[in-house]
Amino acid sequence: PSYKIDQQSMLHKKTMSFKNLVYKNFRRLERFIFLLKAMLTPRQFIYLSCVLVGVSSAMAVIILKTFSHWVFKSAQKLDDVFHLPFSNSILPIIGIIITVIIIKKVLDGSIEKGTSQIMYAVAKKRGIMPRKQMFAQIITSSFTVGMGGSAGLESPITITGAAFGSNYAQNYRLSYKDRTLLLACGVAAGIGAAFNAPIAGVLFAIEVVLAEISITAFIPIMISAATGALVSTVMLNENILFSFKKVQFFDYHNLPYYILLGVLSGLVSINYARTFRKIEHYFSGLKFNIINKALFGAGILGVLIFLFPSLFGEGYESIKTLADSNPEGLVQNTIFERFQESKWILLLFVGATMLIKVYATSLTLGAGGNGGNFAPSLFVGSYLGFCVAYFFNIIGFAKLPIGNFTLVGMAGILSGLFHAPLTAIFLIAEITGGYNLMVPLMIVSSVSFAISKRFEPYSFDIKNLADKGEVFTDNRDANILNSIDVAKLIQTDFKFISVSNNLEELVEKIQQSDADIFPVLDEKNTLLGLILLDEIRPIVFSQFKVKYTSTYEVMQPPKEIIFYDETLETIMEKFDTSGCKVLPVLKDGIFLGFIYKQLILEKYRMRLKSMIIE
Repeated sequence: PSYKIDQQSMLHKKTMSFKNLVYKNFRRLERFIFLLKAMLTPRQFIYLSCVLVGVSSAMAVIILKTFSHWVFKSAQKLDDVFHLPFSNSILPIIGIIITVIIIKKVLDGSIEKGTSQIMYAVAKKRGIMPRKQMFAQIITSSFTVGMGGSAGLESPITITGAAFGSNYAQNYRLSYKDRTLLLACGVAAGIGAAFNAPIAGVLFAIEVVLAEISITAFIPIMISAATGALVSTVMLNENILFSFKKVQFFDYHNLPYYILLGVLSGLVSINYARTFRKIEHYFSGLKFNIINKALFGAGILGVLIFLFPSLFGEGYESIKTLADSNPEGLVQNTIFERFQESKWILLLFVGATMLIKVYATSLTLGAGGNGGNFAPSLFVGSYLGFCVAYFFNIIGFAKLPIGNFTLVGMAGILSGLFHAPLTAIFLIAEITGGYNLMVPLMIVSSVSFAISKRFEPYSFDIKNLADKGEVFTDNRDANILNSIDVAKLIQTDFKFISVSNNLEELVEKIQQSDADIFPVLDEKNTLLGLILLDEIRPIVFSQFKVKYTSTYEVMQPPKEIIFYDETLETIMEKFDTSGCKVLPVLKDGIFLGFIYKQLILEKYRMRLKSMIIE
């Protein structure tokens, strides 16, 4: 026993020694960067910072992609042994359960999912993201997606990159403007590294994260995106990166079919977004504990993966299979293998997989797993493009290039779902290694975006926040207004008037207060009307009128009413339309107080000044 204790003691000492060594080296690096900050100009330090953030984001991508690829290959080896996708069905269940346990035990029971959290941080938290997001996304999404959860790694990658940029800026005491810029640099580097597509990374950061951007911000974002792409290219195996080499030239005779693909992409994007939100809402309302919810959702997911094995993980391997015009490979080692010679059965199988993907992703995330919808959007788009080309080829109506339609379909769904057409166009152009498909990419992406925008004003990822009025990243003024707490603006120090046949109480309240507006309330604090001092001065100076005039005769309904859960942007619109300087605030029909327009403007100026100076 003493020997074992000595061994444990030695192991503990070695562990502590390693931790101390890492900590000391980190502190040395930190001091060195502070020294560089003192020596360099602010602009030079930003250039250095965007490189460091780009490297950090790329390393996160390498960890995620390598682990996910290793698990996928391991599952394939198990399938070769058992010849049935049982392993593919079991692994996602294990991965999701591990994820929810980590979230509960290590991450205090909560984790922010989806790239909407980045926009929320920019709009309402002044670019500040929690420190735990630098590692939480890597750990949880590695187990969820790496072990077969039907989601994508790009959302966790972008959140991790944004967290690196935000916390780096906080640590080195950079301004709000530079903090937001480095946050966007982390996002650009993450996308650039994940796909070896730096231009797409830059455009994604600008289209999705920073709608308002100056020309000077382009250079740091481009440096970060290029750094991320370079690091992943050097350190990642080419087989792990999502890329294509076989692309045919664009034939203008196929233009009508590309337009049709754009229309279908827009409609499928709308269906995907609405279906996902319904399932997400269903899971949020379940009364199960986290383990039972994980087992319930992951169990259904396991059944879907058993029937449609390509739903396992990100699904990029199956996209490559379709792009190579080899749909038969999708049904091998499945219960549909005997039908692989029938083209119509294959078409139905691919089409069904495309429509079921949203359910698989919803189950993965609803059950407690962590991932995103970026990769699923590419998955659905590729399957849709394949189905369109394959259908017309089967009926003999045309001879369409299946590989091209598979790739262009990805841009259609990505554009329609995330409202990011430029990102979609250049992402597919970059991963195909050329710009031969630029014209069909532009057509399909723009048509899909136009249709999706018509029926879904907000992109898929920020729809929930937009419904609450919590984020408007394309409007700086709205961002600043929505970052101000409405509750702190309500003035509750007021004198109210009860319903009466005379105005003696009103005169008494006027003598006790400097207010120029008085609410008339009943016994339940329900607002009955307002009395404006400027409009009743002739009455209050006449004793006869005071004695014989009721409150009903002098009070008037408010021109506008502010409700407690409204955003400041909506509140300012009510001030502008009514022309009032002060408006009443109600919550569940109960009068709370007043909000003054002047106070909002003062808070706005203070917040804007702090963002510029900070």
